[in-house]
Amino acid sequence: MELWFSEPHTPDVKLSIRVDKQLYSGESEFQRIDVFESPEFGRILVLDGYVMLTEKDEFIYHEMIVHVPMAVHPMVKRVLVIGAGDGGAVRELTRYPEIEHIDLVEIDEQVIQVSMDYLPRVSCRLTDPRVSIHYEDGLKFVRSREDEYDLIIVDSTDPFGPGEGLFTKEFYGNCYKALRQDGIMVNQHESPFYEADATACMRAHKRIVESFPISRVYQAHIPTYPSGHWLFGFASKSYHPIHDMDAERWLKRGIETKYYTPKLHKGSFCLPAYVEKLLRKVEVRG
Repeated sequence: MELWFSEPHTPDVKLSIRVDKQLYSGESEFQRIDVFESPEFGRILVLDGYVMLTEKDEFIYHEMIVHVPMAVHPMVKRVLVIGAGDGGAVRELTRYPEIEHIDLVEIDEQVIQVSMDYLPRVSCRLTDPRVSIHYEDGLKFVRSREDEYDLIIVDSTDPFGPGEGLFTKEFYGNCYKALRQDGIMVNQHESPFYEADATACMRAHKRIVESFPISRVYQAHIPTYPSGHWLFGFASKSYHPIHDMDAERWLKRGIETKYYTPKLHKGSFCLPAYVEKLLRKVEVRG
């Protein structure tokens, strides 16, 4: 008998992946956690029935959420990562020797443990000595920080359940306060394609625009995410994501990537017309 994992993307659309076996299933205080083994995508991490990552395409998401801001900011030393219990964003950050300290704030300790047990290629740098793991609510954690970080990465789940508070105006305002005067915040921005996702995307963009003087959106193609078309938000106190991107400086680092390149960096901010129209609706500052 064939086994298939299916995730609904809308009431009329679902993604189905054939799986060989279920490696883990458990309930934490916050959510259900599952890990599947599949012939096409390798291991799959699922939270409350939604795919968080697969071994085959996770590099796209993690490279784009990390290397885009790192190619813009000239000297990142202190980083706050909110969410990202799988460790993928931390893995990419630890490739930069100039980073001195990374605070990883994950509300669900069980996500980190499961990732370390079943996703070693993703979680392999969580034990880096520069990483401090805090099992806390990211919304509460960032409230007490001020002028502390060069970069904040909000690698949250979708805007419901444990991740709901990470899409509020209060949260983005606290991130602004926690950043140094030239700090950058990057967040996962949902998909613009299906109506419910597009609404969440617009809501988040509106609140970020209200909080930061520079706010841009960029995109990537992630096959297992709804519609495959995924957005990220780039918000900064002073740096423009294209004008201040230093391709030569980034290339000199010699970081080998599978998706990100400086040319792609610039192109990723060129959005389809329907996405530009979507974002313009909420970009009027009050």
